[in-house]
Amino acid sequence: MLKILIVEDDAQLATTLKYLVEDNPRYRVVARADDLDSAVAAAEAYNPDLALVDLQLARGSTGFSVAVRLGDYDIPCLFVTGKAPAFPMPDLALGCLLKPFTAEDVHRTLAMAEDVMRGRETLRPKLPPNLLIYDGMGIDEDDSQPGFIPSRRSLKTRLEHWIAGTQA
Repeated sequence: MLKILIVEDDAQLATTLKYLVEDNPRYRVVARADDLDSAVAAAEAYNPDLALVDLQLARGSTGFSVAVRLGDYDIPCLFVTGKAPAFPMPDLALGCLLKPFTAEDVHRTLAMAEDVMRGRETLRPKLPPNLLIYDGMGIDEDDSQPGFIPSRRSLKTRLEHWIAGTQA
């Protein structure tokens, strides 16, 4: 059974997401949190296998800061938000499920996340169209030049670019 932490500041949406997740007996929501501090407390208390994290949270917290802190506990995150970040963040999350979503979208997304976490490379013929999978650095091997060594921009640089893009 996959233990899931929901980090969402909208209580009604968190409750709905809990019911959608637990509609499948393979998944159980062990805790809900609405900001960084409560997410860290829940991670310490319940040791979840996966966190579903909104990007805009209560008391000025962000899903990015939650993902960084949960990474300290080796808890993978999946962003669940209305607007995806401008660029993939594979070092913070497995992917991003965009709102609005259906029960089927949630179930297929959790199955994909479970496969990734367990190291299974299964082909999911019908991933939700509103799911963005962060599969690595986002660099096409076909586009690289001979002698090109791909590198990943630092988290700080990527966050600065994202913040600059949202304030423009």
